[in-house]
Amino acid sequence: MITAALLVAAGRGQRAGGGIPKQWRPLAGRRVADWTLSRFRALPEIGPIVLVLSPEDHDAWAEFSQDPRLILAEGGSDRAGSVRNGLAALEGSGAETVLIHDIARPCVSARLIRDVIAALDTSAAAAPGLAVTDALWTGTEGRVTGVQDRSGLFAAQTPQGFHLDAIRAAHAAHPGGAADDVEVVRAAGLNVAIVPGDPDNLKITTPGDFARAERILGQDMDIRLGNGYDVHRFGPGDHVTLCGVTVPHSHGLVGHSDADVGMHAVTDAIYGALAQGDIGRHFPPSDPQWKGADSAIFLRHAGDLSRQMGYRISNVDCTLVCERPKIGPHAEAMAEAMAVILQIPADRISVKATTSERLGFTGREEGIAALATVALIGE
Repeated sequence: MITAALLVAAGRGQRAGGGIPKQWRPLAGRRVADWTLSRFRALPEIGPIVLVLSPEDHDAWAEFSQDPRLILAEGGSDRAGSVRNGLAALEGSGAETVLIHDIARPCVSARLIRDVIAALDTSAAAAPGLAVTDALWTGTEGRVTGVQDRSGLFAAQTPQGFHLDAIRAAHAAHPGGAADDVEVVRAAGLNVAIVPGDPDNLKITTPGDFARAERILGQDMDIRLGNGYDVHRFGPGDHVTLCGVTVPHSHGLVGHSDADVGMHAVTDAIYGALAQGDIGRHFPPSDPQWKGADSAIFLRHAGDLSRQMGYRISNVDCTLVCERPKIGPHAEAMAEAMAVILQIPADRISVKATTSERLGFTGREEGIAALATVALIGE
């Protein structure tokens, strides 16, 4: 089954403070919405992603409309209306099941998302819940007025998963005023499977929740390392292209594309960290369209793929091995050129050079080799 994600991000969320809706407030270096969105983007099980936005969030509409994987829908007058609009936006998407998630839950884990998807194999609806373990009181005016039995009580979480046809029909028949989508489908007579929830899957509601979410995100760090290596021999020419910079030289480099050995090594390092093969897998040399191609195409694709899979590039280290040309005068420009392509600060990219002490093919000045290491951090 194709599973879609529907992220409800149209609320105003002013109780969390900050003067702007909580989904657009910064959290651990990113916005709350960015963290939540990245959790679903990173999973291959998730197909189309619907992002429901308020008509007031003009900047968000402009930003996210550039993402080809996202379907944007306009928020309604209440949460139920926003969900209905999001479900309508999935028409024709091919999705058979949908996960509806609050954008203000940025700490949702891949395990929990997958558990809900798995539960939909045997149930028309499934949702995570935390069994209530604390004693429950009733109270008024700051005083305890009674005790509530906690047996069989669960704290509801999202994502809540449904077969798409079932949740559409349930919303169409519901009079409104439901606390969540589980209440909507139960009113339609559907059974809902309870998936064990996650205490870290908090919903940001008050100012103090930001500090707790930041602590959780700091503990949940997924780091990947990748290595790349490439070699190109010298041939006729009066310059070489290295890490996107044209460097005058007595020879050129020979290759199917523009033979940018440095950029190729960095590209392969990113693919390697993502476990996505190498340049040849994505841009086969047997395909004539890549003859003489600008290697920036390959590097940009690798950078885009890392973001789509939920990773950001932490740093890049590239070493060029050659006797000539001299790399030092051009190293800063090379770092800046790759920084623009990868959309990261130039101070996170290192380009340096070494010789092989006149040994081997690089020592004989027959070509140039490059080694690269890349660190990716899961978002």
